[in-house]
Amino acid sequence: MFLAVLLTIAASAYGAANQASAADTVARSSASQIVADMGAGWNLGNQLEATTNGYPSETAWGQPTVTQALIDKVRAAGFKTIRIPVSYLGHIGPGPNHTIDPSWLNRIQQVVDYGYNRGLHVIINMHGDGYKTVNGSWLICDAPSQAGIKAKYQKTWQQIANRFKDYDQRLILESMNEEFDGQFGRPTQPCYSNINSYNQIFVDTVRKSGGHNSSRWLLVPGWNTNIDYTAGNYGFAVPSDQYRSPSIPAGERRIMISVHHYSPWDFAGEETGTITQWGRAATNPSRTSSWGQEAYLDSQLKKMYETFVTKGYPVVVGEYGAIDKSSFDSSNNRYRADFARAVAATAKKYGAAPVYWDNGATERYGFGLFDRRSLTVTQQGIIDAIMSGVGARVAGSALPSGA
Repeated sequence: MFLAVLLTIAASAYGAANQASAADTVARSSASQIVADMGAGWNLGNQLEATTNGYPSETAWGQPTVTQALIDKVRAAGFKTIRIPVSYLGHIGPGPNHTIDPSWLNRIQQVVDYGYNRGLHVIINMHGDGYKTVNGSWLICDAPSQAGIKAKYQKTWQQIANRFKDYDQRLILESMNEEFDGQFGRPTQPCYSNINSYNQIFVDTVRKSGGHNSSRWLLVPGWNTNIDYTAGNYGFAVPSDQYRSPSIPAGERRIMISVHHYSPWDFAGEETGTITQWGRAATNPSRTSSWGQEAYLDSQLKKMYETFVTKGYPVVVGEYGAIDKSSFDSSNNRYRADFARAVAATAKKYGAAPVYWDNGATERYGFGLFDRRSLTVTQQGIIDAIMSGVGARVAGSALPSGA
């Protein structure tokens, strides 16, 4: 922080032309360093992407208003990165300007500041605007009106980028979330080409806004943030970065690749009590999925490493986790912790940053690690497992049994 202050003072002395150069110097960080600095991450899920009747509202899905105290609790637990999913939807005005409701943008900034001002890395994205199942969604890759969609997307990101251009590189902007045609299967064209276009518009728009955005780390997903469809030969294209700051050495990247990992789904997300165990410590084969175990996890993240990390593009596992099925199997939380530890440790092994999905729900089928009303930890065993996985174990914590 002291260095940043000195650089800011120096920039003022040398004039506006040198100010951007000083900002770039502050913002610079290597691919391996940014992943190490991000450490273990946590999602503020089901809040700023919660919606009702086509309008985002942070309490729409039953969660309380986000507070500084909640973010402080998450930070105290050992998390160094907070991902804040954000929907815009009806808060975007009509064209051609597509002005975002100032009160909504102000609230987004306030929640960002809860983490950013505490020294955390913060990720914000465009989360629900591309879901066909969401009322008011518009970022639809197989819709016929692509020219209008792309113009709206560009104008929206231009406003977001301008609002945050003075934040240093601890703020990471993510173009979108789980964008695809809504069918869980092989990617289709020209839908995937449109997703690539959205990512390119995002990168170009953010870079052109100046300030720290000219050298900021930017996060982009492939088809539905699916590892196979992003790393495989299905059409994903890493955006070009022609407008980035010239002060960044030619061999360095400022693009990150976003994927999610919820495999095997019958353990991690399927809302039944059938598959409740995971991993080599599982004791009941009838409660364990026939696929998606440790070797599969390793092969998936190794694929991302070989395709992107070795070329200088860091990977962010922006969501992972497993829902609570302990009402069906009292040992379930042990396996949820084993799964979280394995994802975090494998991500670290392959140069990726893991960000746990917390939707605020702490009962049956919930992902929650914290009660957002009482500000209490509800799954210390899973938190401990994540911290041990990334090698950032909190002092005094203990691993769950079966480690």
